[in-house]
Amino acid sequence: MPGLARWRRGTRPPFPGPAPRRCGPARGCHRVRPTGPGRGRCPPLCGRPRRARRPGRQRASVSEFAIRVELDPEACVEAAAGIIAASLSEAVATRGHADWATTGGSSPRGIYGHLSSAPMVDVIPWADVDVWWSDDRFVARDHPESNVKPFDDIMLATDTGVQIPLDQVHPFPTGEAIGRGLGADWCARTLADSLRHAATADADGWPVFDLMLLGIGGDGHLLSVFPGSTAFDASDLGLAIPAPTHIEPHIERVTLHPRVVEVAREILMVAYGSDKASVVAQIFGSDRDPRRWPAQLARRPGATWILDEAAAAELPR
Repeated sequence: MPGLARWRRGTRPPFPGPAPRRCGPARGCHRVRPTGPGRGRCPPLCGRPRRARRPGRQRASVSEFAIRVELDPEACVEAAAGIIAASLSEAVATRGHADWATTGGSSPRGIYGHLSSAPMVDVIPWADVDVWWSDDRFVARDHPESNVKPFDDIMLATDTGVQIPLDQVHPFPTGEAIGRGLGADWCARTLADSLRHAATADADGWPVFDLMLLGIGGDGHLLSVFPGSTAFDASDLGLAIPAPTHIEPHIERVTLHPRVVEVAREILMVAYGSDKASVVAQIFGSDRDPRRWPAQLARRPGATWILDEAAAAELPR
């Protein structure tokens, strides 16, 4: 893979020290394989000495994306939760507030479990965090296919949930739209209007999230933007997406415009399992074509990709 810094399994990256040799002429990605008791912590960028960080310290600007390979899915979600806790805490310390866009799929449930448990639950200043969804299935909030249900079940549980004000949790209003017969277009527009009226940062009219948690579909989609989607050519922030026929579940979707992935301050992509190995290899191939592989939008500066060994199996060593 162009621009990929490679580490042998079982060794620690040589920090501090000279920048590692990169394979290929292009630059764009660090790859690290954390091991040992520090596996759950992110190493600094290659070639830079480790600096002590006080709570809330803004990290230096990241000019490249990172690929982080963990042993298994549990290690992935643990590492992702640590990054989310650090990112949201830094955003609050730096700007007084954090806007976090979360997602659906299999990984958020495990991540939420870590975020709602000690010690992370006591580290994140939840009172200053707003939570949004980048996409959802057009079903009621308590439907098994809802992207919001895992958050409600774990993060808002009465006995173990986090202390976040409910008016700072912003799902797509699917239940209201369905109950009133207003349709997915109204649902998508309503969340977009809420984003515009919120105090989120703005980049040429697009909301800027402090952190976006993303997953990748087996066809290379992210958000509910599928390969060849007309969403790329849309001008609206919130979009209704017809039910896909090539991938399950075959349910109508609502999504934010893919442009929000490009303007977010930080991107965290989590993928694990052998069924993701082929599509991950395609996404990091030499040809960049986000319309064919929408998840390539997350191959950008300021992004961290967390993969397990199975999902990373077809990447160059």
